[in-house]
Amino acid sequence: MKRKKWAFDRIYEQGLAGKPIVIERVEPGPAPEVEKKEELASGRHETEEEKEAWRLLKKSVVTYCGTPVGTLAADDPVNGGQMLNYDQVFIRDFVPSALAFLLKGETEIVRNFLLHTLQLQSWEKTVDCYSPGQGLMPASFKVRTLPLSDDKEAYEEVLDPDFGESAIGRVAPVDSGLWWIILLRAYGKISGDYALQERVDVQTGIRLILNLCLTDGFDMFPTLLVTDGSCMIDRRMGIHGHPLEIQSLFYSALRCSREMITPNEGSKKLIHAINNRLSALSFHIREYYWVDMKKINEIYRYKTEEYSYDAANKFNIYPEQIPSWLVNWIPDKGGYLIGNVQPAHMDFRFFLLGNLWAITSSLTTPWQADGILNLIEDKWDDLVGNMPLKICYPALENDEWRIITGSDPKNT
Repeated sequence: MKRKKWAFDRIYEQGLAGKPIVIERVEPGPAPEVEKKEELASGRHETEEEKEAWRLLKKSVVTYCGTPVGTLAADDPVNGGQMLNYDQVFIRDFVPSALAFLLKGETEIVRNFLLHTLQLQSWEKTVDCYSPGQGLMPASFKVRTLPLSDDKEAYEEVLDPDFGESAIGRVAPVDSGLWWIILLRAYGKISGDYALQERVDVQTGIRLILNLCLTDGFDMFPTLLVTDGSCMIDRRMGIHGHPLEIQSLFYSALRCSREMITPNEGSKKLIHAINNRLSALSFHIREYYWVDMKKINEIYRYKTEEYSYDAANKFNIYPEQIPSWLVNWIPDKGGYLIGNVQPAHMDFRFFLLGNLWAITSSLTTPWQADGILNLIEDKWDDLVGNMPLKICYPALENDEWRIITGSDPKNT
């Protein structure tokens, strides 16, 4: 395969006042030498279902200045043009598409996506005169066509990022930067193009994301404290605090960053901070988020209002918090990581992405990983049923739904 010329001579980005900003030439580094594969695996042809899936995926590809930069979040003709923000390229939504492209040997779209979203990172977006921290990655971006100021008949394409200032609920996307780091690592591992992660601008982008996540605050725990709606679904789900999904992504992004950051005198402190957080975070999740029959029995025997350094009930959890459905639902041989842990509160709902990503990133111990998979197999009808894996189990109902989601009809 011949080397393609990766030219980012002029990158147009949407400024705050609607005026495009021109960045003159972004040095691309060497292009990956990956053989494009027409088949998913050696000796195996694509099925009709796979061909249809690829047709739909490629139909959703978004181009910018003639090059592919991502895929639409949704391409549903039934909505009749009422797409809200689903006609944009979302960071988190593109990750599974990117992995499919990488495994098929089509690396250009993933490389373009990583570079263009990196350029969007530095913009400061405001909500009511307030700007989020430097290093925040956008939740999504849209390619817009604007007329040139000096020529009404000429148009140019610009990238318009959304950092949460126009999202439902106006919540900043905590998970976008974590997904970006994970995808960057996957791109290097699959394509062999490690030169991309070694670039100065990419190294700077990684450090900005990590500095934002590792900043000291008021929190006493190694987990990330986030608001509701800051990941996966930008509406209330009752996950305010330390949701498992964010912690699993955070742990995975820290491990990926440790592999990609160029070791030198300037990065020594950052690498040390990463190692310290990985150790503390893994212990915290494995010890306090894990629930099985043994742990449930321990919680039932918890003493409350303990004031000491060696208290067993460190978060002052009252046994009455254990929901009635849990004892009869959890199998004898199996367990899972609960959705959230914070003072006087444990969210016992089963969140699938957080648990599976914890296994993928080795956040769980081997026996905990086996326990989660045993539970999924044992409770297959509840967690899968007639649809692909459910996001969360069980569903909220009645007063609980009204209180936790704010009577959101889309979260029934």
